[in-house]
Amino acid sequence: MHAISNILLVEDELEERSILTDTLSGWGFHVTAVGDGCEGLTKFKENDYSVVISDLKMPNMDGIELLSKIKEHKSDTPVILVSGYGTVEFAVEAMKLGAFDFMVKPFAQNVMEGVVKRAAAAASPSQNKKAPGSSEIHIITKSPKIIYLLDLARSIADSKAPVFIQGESGTGKELFARFIHNASGDRNRPFVALNCAALPDGLLESELFGHEKGAFTGAVARKLGKFELAEGGTILLDEISEMHINLQAKLLRVLQESEIDRVGGRSPIPIDVRVIATTNQEIETAVKADKFRADLYYRLNVVPVKIPPLRERKEDILPLAEHFIAKYNAIDGRNVKGLGKDVSQTLVQMPWPGNVRELENIIERAVLLCKEERITQKDLFLDDLSGFDDAFSGPITGSLKDMERKMIFSALDQTDGNRTHAADLLGISVRTLRNKLNEYKEKMRVL
Repeated sequence: MHAISNILLVEDELEERSILTDTLSGWGFHVTAVGDGCEGLTKFKENDYSVVISDLKMPNMDGIELLSKIKEHKSDTPVILVSGYGTVEFAVEAMKLGAFDFMVKPFAQNVMEGVVKRAAAAASPSQNKKAPGSSEIHIITKSPKIIYLLDLARSIADSKAPVFIQGESGTGKELFARFIHNASGDRNRPFVALNCAALPDGLLESELFGHEKGAFTGAVARKLGKFELAEGGTILLDEISEMHINLQAKLLRVLQESEIDRVGGRSPIPIDVRVIATTNQEIETAVKADKFRADLYYRLNVVPVKIPPLRERKEDILPLAEHFIAKYNAIDGRNVKGLGKDVSQTLVQMPWPGNVRELENIIERAVLLCKEERITQKDLFLDDLSGFDDAFSGPITGSLKDMERKMIFSALDQTDGNRTHAADLLGISVRTLRNKLNEYKEKMRVL
């Protein structure tokens, strides 16, 4: 297995160590698990690990000390700290020392999986990983539109002005946000991301601003919020259009006053954080429909960035495909040489409703299935090849939107109306599929 999959797990509790080892192994990682920080540091110095996951409170050497020593030895290794005690002091110190993320137990497995896989990707040379001392995230593009946006990002990176990134799901909004952060003078400060759509409204406020012990049932200890974790750096509020209107008012105050109120807290806490927000919605429409506060929109939209969908920058499709082939060759130990005959033309003609994420999913699958030196049409589409042949043969009739709609309803038909399975087949999120269906319902009255 490629070195990207090697993880060092440092956890003093045997049961926790066993559960995490099994979980990480199930996600495809090779795990070395040890019981204390001293042994973890010895293992780290003796071997090559892509990611380190460490508990915070341990005897002999705690997670903070281990993090510090790891960064002294090899500064570019992502370190994830986990703890059942979400104290502000420890978390802020960890992020300032360069922790990749700080997670408070208990956490959902899908959240943990996302963090670990992002850390592993950041450590991968196949991801065009930045060299030590470099602050640039490499975004692959030949599109004049994207090149312009990258130049814009560099020009505003050192300001504290909020940035509002709009774009369809899968266009790379989070990657762009990380590019802005890493191009700034705060690149060595924390970058903390929160998906506003992933948490119910009752939990989102606590995740953003933290809470005091006893603030509500189940608040057994003080918990720091994402804003405090991001102190001195950047917070990414992903899919902010999903935030409840009442919480939007509290966020507006944070932006105006540069201070937060923990749930159950007695006094405001000053913060110094750069805010980047993203949405896959037409935010101006949401504002007109009173689903998003106009004053918050104007406060966030100081630097507006609209990332075009992949179908509007077709010159990026083949370079991205080649990049993903190289990436999954490295991850999965394959040796696929590239795209086979006619595959390039097919990829360029596809409507890509799931954008870059959909392209990556299809190429990942094709690399795994490829039996020859180069990817074939069959590797791309499996048993659905005939349907795609029909879609892309002969004269083109109708718009990309029409083709997109046909693909969506074809996928729903193949999955007997199961939206989750249809979204997986299309390589898009269920949220994107739902949004598309709502759009068709409103504009075309087809449902």
